[in-house]
Amino acid sequence: MKQLRILSLFLLVCAVTSCSQQRPKGTDISLTWGLVGNYYEGDLFLSQLQLKNNGTSALDNKNWSLYFNFCRKYNQDKLPKEITIEHVNGDLFVLKPTKDFKALQPGDSVKFDLYGGYWTLNESDAPAGFFFVFDEDKEKPVIEEAGALTVLPFLTEKQLNRSATDKVVCENETVRFERDSALTILPASSICPITPTPLSYTIGKGSLLIDPSIVIAADKAFTPSAEFLQMKWEKALGGKPAIKELDKTSTVKQVSLIKDAALNGEAYELTVSATKGITIKAGTNEGAFYGVQSLLALDPPHSTTSWDIPEIVVKDKPRFAFRGMSVDVGRNFQKKETILKFLDAMAAYKLNKFQFHLTDDEGWRLEIKELPELTQVGSRRGFSTDEKEMLLPSFGSGPYPDKTCGSGFYTRADFIEILKYAKARNIEVIPEIDFPGHSRAAIKSMLVRYNRLKAEGKIEEAEKYLLNDLQDSSKYESVQMWTDNVLCPCQESTYNFITTVVTSIEDLYKEAGATLTTIHTGGDEVPHGVWEKSPKCADLITKQPEIGQLGGVSNYFLARVSDILSKKGLTVGGWEEIALSKVKVGDAVQHVPNTAFINKNFRPNVWNNVWGWGQEDFAYQLANAGYKTVLSNVTNLYLDLAYSKDPKEPGYYWGGFTNTKKVYEFIPLNIYQNASVDLLGNPLDLTSLANKVRLTAQGKENILGIQGQLWTENTKSGEMAEYLVFPRLLAVAERAWAQDPAWAQVADATKRNQLLLQAWNEFANRVGQREMPRLDDLAIGYRLPPPGIVIKNEMAYINAEFPGSTIRYTTDGSEPNAESSVYNAPIAAKKGTIVKTITSSRNGRISRSSTATAQ
Repeated sequence: MKQLRILSLFLLVCAVTSCSQQRPKGTDISLTWGLVGNYYEGDLFLSQLQLKNNGTSALDNKNWSLYFNFCRKYNQDKLPKEITIEHVNGDLFVLKPTKDFKALQPGDSVKFDLYGGYWTLNESDAPAGFFFVFDEDKEKPVIEEAGALTVLPFLTEKQLNRSATDKVVCENETVRFERDSALTILPASSICPITPTPLSYTIGKGSLLIDPSIVIAADKAFTPSAEFLQMKWEKALGGKPAIKELDKTSTVKQVSLIKDAALNGEAYELTVSATKGITIKAGTNEGAFYGVQSLLALDPPHSTTSWDIPEIVVKDKPRFAFRGMSVDVGRNFQKKETILKFLDAMAAYKLNKFQFHLTDDEGWRLEIKELPELTQVGSRRGFSTDEKEMLLPSFGSGPYPDKTCGSGFYTRADFIEILKYAKARNIEVIPEIDFPGHSRAAIKSMLVRYNRLKAEGKIEEAEKYLLNDLQDSSKYESVQMWTDNVLCPCQESTYNFITTVVTSIEDLYKEAGATLTTIHTGGDEVPHGVWEKSPKCADLITKQPEIGQLGGVSNYFLARVSDILSKKGLTVGGWEEIALSKVKVGDAVQHVPNTAFINKNFRPNVWNNVWGWGQEDFAYQLANAGYKTVLSNVTNLYLDLAYSKDPKEPGYYWGGFTNTKKVYEFIPLNIYQNASVDLLGNPLDLTSLANKVRLTAQGKENILGIQGQLWTENTKSGEMAEYLVFPRLLAVAERAWAQDPAWAQVADATKRNQLLLQAWNEFANRVGQREMPRLDDLAIGYRLPPPGIVIKNEMAYINAEFPGSTIRYTTDGSEPNAESSVYNAPIAAKKGTIVKTITSSRNGRISRSSTATAQ
């Protein structure tokens, strides 16, 4: 009997094991996604999702769900009967089988036609982050990543265009060749040696040898700049050059940093003499620092032990006081090392404001010691049914926390290190804590805190930092498809939270010895419908009826935030929405400058100037009204947008496509000058543009400067961040520092474009011949554009977007690499020859290849 019982138990275990194995593993199910085409039945796109079973067990129609992230919503009326697709929240969706789903046998595949809203245009649009939840055991569901995803190529007209009226040319090797055919390789003597372009410079005939004997002599006020130069030259010289007190009578070869009260602000003068050494004059340490940066720009790439720099006289000062770069680490976390690289590049190119987008719906990235839940919960993403331990997956971050850039945060020590690093490079760090919208990570974190303390019976403490009205039944959806991402402005706990966070940030700056001047509050993209059914807002409106007017709750919130920050002597930064108010014009709602905050130390960054949308003049309206304004225009300054209309180029394109030339063409004080086509490449209504607001004399004074933006929905690594930012950031720096170029002041479009082409040719040569090697020396990655190529009369002609770049090629159909033949002149290409070509850098970096076949 005992043996029989053992045998029965053994059979039972085998049966259970067999049952658990009667489904494939998640990784057994591979996926293929492809776009069939856009503009189906109006503004729908049609895609296909294929599931293939590579396992040994069938996938049946129960006890599984397939989760994934996608930037578009599906048309529910057109779903196949075999599946449902539900919108969970944000960009998270779940696909489930219905009773009509036929078991997917080993080796078989099934394909679903899926219709969605608007369009998809490049590989970045593809769904991502697929994972299965198997719930045979409802109490303990099993989470497994799906198999590999294959994205099919975009080839047809309907795949390459958003609509039948999309006139933006899809980039290929021929288009690239024609676009860059007017560019020529310039001799080094015709290229400005310093970027951004100085106010004036004169190159002499001689040169000065930099070697280990050189000494740095500095006015005491310029010791930080002297120490920075010492640090930069230490590795190349094989040791630190000595720093001594300034002695104008010294005959030792030296770099003299001299205080000159006649030079104001960030102005400097740099003189390199073969006989007298190097002199940098400035009125402030900031000016001296930028003189040092210009001196370093003269160093040839890969300098070691000793090198020559040319004799030169430079007189220089910036056009704008605010020269910024914003990096979003909320959507996808970027490591501290990436941020430090960005700060190095900003310093090298004389940018001085770093806006640090630390929070968003998808992540809270800064440790606040008083509120540990913000990083314990809000900095992590992974699969969760209740979000008690982590936030939902976004942007393909997958089911497991802490394994991708969906998770991560800066400790207090990390942040202090970043602040110190920035300070040493004359960069002000502007923290952005986004509210009242884009606040989901904070809301969910504080809800976890609330529930924990409530369970402990500490009700008053639980409610102290609560950010949402628990009884609010308002229905809304943000642009990013969140339904619960806006905090409640009508409860005191919200302001307790903001005060505590701001105070904690103040403490970090004090510990770092850095100056905090501004809190950027975000303030953008608050969706329609928020607070409409909030009991707490209803109660507040009863007490203060004026809050119930159009935009009243938002104004109340901004006034409260302004009060908190003004008591701390801080500027209220924010996106344009903080300075706009809504007014009714007939049945329509329009935005106009909000007069309530003009004198409240508000500083808007204005982003929305998409051509054809009707808001192109918001920045100028606000500046004319009296707001100190930073231009952050999406059309030219969003560095997360795809470089070109090419399915292989990563990035969004809702504001257009933005290559380095597009950034370079930006005219800050007359943005209409180069506007000619709308988002789809169709001619703009110039009459409409003519009626847009122009800057007044006072308005021009209120434009503080410009700022480049990197949003990170598609930026899932430091390498990708660098690819998107560089070399475009060099053009941002050029427009922020250099004076208004001559071509920008020419009214005649034909003549202006001729002058622009000449200027761009020089700048493109500068990037290709000087600045890319400098970025290599800074260990900063960048995008190398694929070359252009055409084959005519059995000869292949190849060119590069940045003349002087090294072009390599093969003619046997193989992929070229950093060792392939260098292109210097047209090459023979008889019929059938497959020419593949790349651009490469000195450190082995290569571009995507271009291919042409001789016909």
